[in-house]
Amino acid sequence: MPITDHALAIAAAEAGATVVRARYGSSLTRFTKVGNDFATSADIEAEQAILDVLREARPKDVMVGEESGRTGTGENGRTWLVDPLCGTLNYAAGTMLASVNVALHTGTDIAVAASADPFSGEVFWTDGSAAYVRCAGTDERLVPSAESKLVDVNLDPPFPSKDVFRAARMLADEDFTEQFHPRVVSTSLAVAWVAAGRRAAYLTDRHDLGRSVHFAAGIALCQAAGCVVTGLEGQPLHTGGNGLVVAADQLTHAALLTLVRKQHRATARPLT
Repeated sequence: MPITDHALAIAAAEAGATVVRARYGSSLTRFTKVGNDFATSADIEAEQAILDVLREARPKDVMVGEESGRTGTGENGRTWLVDPLCGTLNYAAGTMLASVNVALHTGTDIAVAASADPFSGEVFWTDGSAAYVRCAGTDERLVPSAESKLVDVNLDPPFPSKDVFRAARMLADEDFTEQFHPRVVSTSLAVAWVAAGRRAAYLTDRHDLGRSVHFAAGIALCQAAGCVVTGLEGQPLHTGGNGLVVAADQLTHAALLTLVRKQHRATARPLT
């Protein structure tokens, strides 16, 4: 019986997570990218394991890997987005905060996605209609919750909106810290945690998220789980503007947008 797309996404993410887990703590070769960014031999090997699983099952689909780029010439409108190790800096420093992300882009939407935590053994996944976490072979529905008041902010450069908004400024904003408890995980695993009710929200000013290998899976999980997902200014995703605000509920989302707009007002230049 042919494997379904969501089952394939899970299998591919698990294949990558197996490599990441096995290589943890070993001697890793580093490959310089841009600026201070780098990949490791674990990134390369995990991506190859993921692509092998995808290509065997879907040889006509296009693959876009963070490390290998675009491969395949398929014209069927199906593109797999692969981030083999989100949190490379954490991982290389011996910190167990990383994820393996796989998403299928069809037309204008993410059809299915999986985000695997190599160290907990959990796989967060969606078939496009609902979101689940799989652990030890058992699936449980993801239920967002803002109860923790924990909000992850992305502090990784570059900062495309720095003239009007910078996530780091949130940490010094008393209005923010009175309402929420900031966290910095530095991996898109934190986006999946919003869908799972382990975080109240996630915030980044990164741009071009629509087909991002880093964020596509997490965004799809949160949307399927019923989170509020918009751009940094509250605009629908992929309609222009930068950033991402993912919140467990409307109240949390509204509070964060108010804090974001506060920075806009503070940095606005007076009219002359």
